[in-house]
Amino acid sequence: MPQSDSARPAPAPVAWLPLAAAAVTVFCWASAFVSIRSAGAAYSPGALALGRLLAGALVLGAVWLVRREGLPPRAAWPGIAVSGVLWFGVYMVVLNWGEREVDAGTAAMVVNIGPVLIALLGARLLGETLPPRLLAGMAVSFAGAVAVGLSMSGEGRASVLGVMLCLLAAVAYAAGVVAQKPVLAKATALQATVFGCLIGAVACLPFAGQLVDEIGRAPLSATLNMVYLGVFPTALAFTTWAYALARTTAGRMGATTYAVPALVVLMSWLFLDEVPGLFTLAGGALCLAGVAVARSRPRRQH
Repeated sequence: MPQSDSARPAPAPVAWLPLAAAAVTVFCWASAFVSIRSAGAAYSPGALALGRLLAGALVLGAVWLVRREGLPPRAAWPGIAVSGVLWFGVYMVVLNWGEREVDAGTAAMVVNIGPVLIALLGARLLGETLPPRLLAGMAVSFAGAVAVGLSMSGEGRASVLGVMLCLLAAVAYAAGVVAQKPVLAKATALQATVFGCLIGAVACLPFAGQLVDEIGRAPLSATLNMVYLGVFPTALAFTTWAYALARTTAGRMGATTYAVPALVVLMSWLFLDEVPGLFTLAGGALCLAGVAVARSRPRRQH
């Protein structure tokens, strides 16, 4: 007998939505490297981070009010606070500072230690598994990130301070992601992002004087880049990241960000007319291949 409408199983969740959300995040974060370099010529690292977070908080706050999602539950606040201070606050300030000391290629190469740390911390603190495909994909992507970084590093002279700052950014990024993952079992992606961004902005308030001083002297293009960083790589991309992270492991989401160097190469080619060399293209291809391997799943045995 045919099933009645009431007896039919509920439709399965749309499987491609988390992947699409991750793709939006990766694209926006890749564009952030270009915008940080541009805005960083007029804004100091702390002022740029604060301006970016304030712009992001305004957009996120408006969406949160419209959606009426309310406050996160009490159990979610410790993780939101840790991710807000480390990822939204410390990470953004030290990355901005690091990109003033080293070129974008070196910065991208060092920051890409982050996904490795995420996988290791996720296994240690969250009990996540490290399947062979994830480890193999991360190894391939990391080799690609190193290739892209070396090929885009000019004459190869990097400031020790800049490298250390980018390394600190990678540690803050990884710790923030791992702190956020348990939060998403209690709070929505929007709640985690809104209040993480607000806490990051509060942590950056000591730079308010610099921001007020510099915004009056900065060219319009630099200020627009700062607003862009707040609206898209922060408000939009951190929300889509949290949405996707809630539906997979921290290790697999971290591995997805290895697509960023490949996209940076493509954006530089399209928008800055910087034609990449064969070594750079090969590195970008390795990054994408590694992401594909890391996110793949073994075929089920019938």
